[in-house]
Amino acid sequence: MTIANLTRTETAARSAVVTVRGYRVELDLLAAPDHSRPGFPTTTTLEFDATAAETWIDFIGQSVESVTVNGTAAPVEYDGARIRVRDLRATNRVVVEATGEYSRSGEGLHRFLDPVDGQTYLYTQYEPSDARRVFACFEQPDMKAPFTFTVTAPVGWELVSNRPIATCEGDDSRQTVEFSPTLPISTYLTALVAGPYARVESTWSRGDLTVPLGLLCRASLAQYLDADTLFEVTGQGLDFFAEHFDYPYPWGKYDQVFVPEYNLGAMENPGCVTFTEAYVFRGAATAAQYEGRANTVLHEMAHMWFGDLVTMVWWDDLWLKESFADYMGALASAEATQWTDAWVAFANRRKAWAYSQDQLPTTHPIVADIVDLEAAKLNFDGITYAKGASVLKQLVAYVGRDAFFEGSRRYFRAHAFGNTTLADLLAELSAASGRDLTEWARAWLQTSGMSTLTLEETDRGHEIVLTDPRPHRLAVGLYDFDDAGDLVRRGRVEVDLVAERTPIALDPAPLRLLNDGDLTYAKVRLDSGSLATVERSLDRVADPLARGLIWSALWNATRDGELAADRYLAMARAFAPAESNTALLAAVLSNASYAIGHYLPIVERDRWRGDWLEATWAAMQSAEPGSGAQLAWARAAATAATVDDRLAADIGAILDGRAPAPDGLALDPDLRWALWTALAATGHAGAAELDAELGADDTASGRTAHLRALAARPDAEVKASAWESALSDTSLTNEHLDAVIAGFRAGDRRDLIARYDDEYFAAIGEVWARRSIEIARRIVLGLFPVADSLGPVDAWLAANPHAPNALRRLVIEQRDHLERDLRVRAALG
Repeated sequence: MTIANLTRTETAARSAVVTVRGYRVELDLLAAPDHSRPGFPTTTTLEFDATAAETWIDFIGQSVESVTVNGTAAPVEYDGARIRVRDLRATNRVVVEATGEYSRSGEGLHRFLDPVDGQTYLYTQYEPSDARRVFACFEQPDMKAPFTFTVTAPVGWELVSNRPIATCEGDDSRQTVEFSPTLPISTYLTALVAGPYARVESTWSRGDLTVPLGLLCRASLAQYLDADTLFEVTGQGLDFFAEHFDYPYPWGKYDQVFVPEYNLGAMENPGCVTFTEAYVFRGAATAAQYEGRANTVLHEMAHMWFGDLVTMVWWDDLWLKESFADYMGALASAEATQWTDAWVAFANRRKAWAYSQDQLPTTHPIVADIVDLEAAKLNFDGITYAKGASVLKQLVAYVGRDAFFEGSRRYFRAHAFGNTTLADLLAELSAASGRDLTEWARAWLQTSGMSTLTLEETDRGHEIVLTDPRPHRLAVGLYDFDDAGDLVRRGRVEVDLVAERTPIALDPAPLRLLNDGDLTYAKVRLDSGSLATVERSLDRVADPLARGLIWSALWNATRDGELAADRYLAMARAFAPAESNTALLAAVLSNASYAIGHYLPIVERDRWRGDWLEATWAAMQSAEPGSGAQLAWARAAATAATVDDRLAADIGAILDGRAPAPDGLALDPDLRWALWTALAATGHAGAAELDAELGADDTASGRTAHLRALAARPDAEVKASAWESALSDTSLTNEHLDAVIAGFRAGDRRDLIARYDDEYFAAIGEVWARRSIEIARRIVLGLFPVADSLGPVDAWLAANPHAPNALRRLVIEQRDHLERDLRVRAALG
């Protein structure tokens, strides 16, 4: 990984002396179905101007066979990541013939064998820097160029890239396709999908513009692809952005492809967006899952402008695309689709991600200092996405919606197909709004940390206390009971905060909610009177956004040790069964499970585990048959049953058909595997039973779940095998590695896995040096010891001050999570 890293300084120096004119990439994938062959031929022709005599070209693959510079064969100077080219002229044509390597980690060109039909599927994933795993290139976002891709592949395969197919020729066994040249784009945005994918087509039109639409997935999943719903959301999004951006969709076609073993939720390759297959629901799904998928579709669509049309110069300004896409995804969902409550999930779930990230010692400004590619890889975090989107929501309120969109339109027109920095965007927004945004940017984009808001009663009235002062505009909602007994807003006071204490005049009310309407980005505390009201009547709060903000306030107080975990759990048990918003319900259920395992004093943990399991089981039984709530409770019960076996007999009877499932509950393969994993983790299912379940679900998802369940068994030899596999088995795919790690950790069996703590710290340096960053990150995070002491991790940090910064960041963050666990437990013990 060291030689594969690239720094901001050296890439800036390269782009100062090299101007790319275009690429031609030829890939031979004809032998891809033969999985004994790890590589593929790749030939790249790069045309560029240079003012230096030499530079380097990026490539990570099996080998480089030849390099030709301006028609002359050159020595192959290749170190595994960089190809040195010399004797450059003002205008150059370099041809690199090489052998790339198929990926099993989701980086570069990923190859997947479908166990259902034996078919091979390929797709690329490059962000931030893995195009060089497929073709030789200048791997940095500010060196945009047009690309022409030519691909040779088996006949009958779908071949999809950023642009439509221009020509196709071949015979009964092969096809060679050339795609139309792209418009200027960055290397990480190029894409290729190849294989016997099932395809569904439609079109979207507005005025004189017609855009062909495509949806693709593996053939064995085609029966589950709800194309009509996806095309509906796609059309609604294109309508919304066409109206608000006033810049025609620039990429010609719009294909959306659901691909296996994907590391991300989705990726915004222009004209060829890729998504995780988790969005093809092969079983029952909640409304929150459909809403989340729609949000992702719209998030990626917003990138066609923010990120693809206009791209950041370097990864410091990653927020220029991700923060905007996160904000636009929620806005378009709320205003253009049936998911009108999209801001509820955003306030409760997306911002929870940001709040957690922003309290770590590694927190950073939204506009981050990204010195190299390893740092860039880890910057796809809650601050760049959700905090950035929250701050943009505040900016819209500050400059006005009309001015915000006019500034965006100016930005697109001024910088189309170019690269930008923070200053470029601020210039356009300032011009459109008439406001100087320099100070706003300093306070919100260029500084780190977050504020906490508390309402205090003094002898002079009420004051809002603000930690970490920066300018906020927010509202205080005053909620009272109506004639039906519901808590509804009776009044609202808006206030600007610029100091540590701000007086505010408030009428008496049973519930006073700071940041009502979610206007600002800050943690909120409930005053004692409001907390008492919530503990009695949270289920009577009628507005879902208000409930979401309350649940968020309760969870943040629990994480900070200011609200006892058992009080949070008591509210979850009392009020979650009445929660009608499935996004909020899923968040509460997840938080409750986490609180039991991390924040409760150990002496209370076993009792609460049993109580929570029985509560989730009872709520599953009493929920409306066939509802999303019933499904959410069933999933929560399966999670709870991995650490408490008192209902193992009931679960086993349902799984083997001796007892019926609750009326209306879809016992689909994913839920069945969750229940089997619970039985395995508690010692009530062995390899024979798990193998039999695999026989009934021998699919890609089934095989992954089978691995997880096998590794979950509470047996010392099983854990030893899982540990060795996670660290050493390089044949594991990204998803299979996650499954083995999850199984190893299942059941919270410290008695079986504590012995590996020392081995973890001895191994992670070598793991980071030898594995790709994607795989290494999964191992470092997934196997981090959840111990009862900070001693081992502190010793490693002290002994490894010169470890790679990205590795140290991950370990420091995990240490902080562990320190929080220990601190909260000690405070409540």
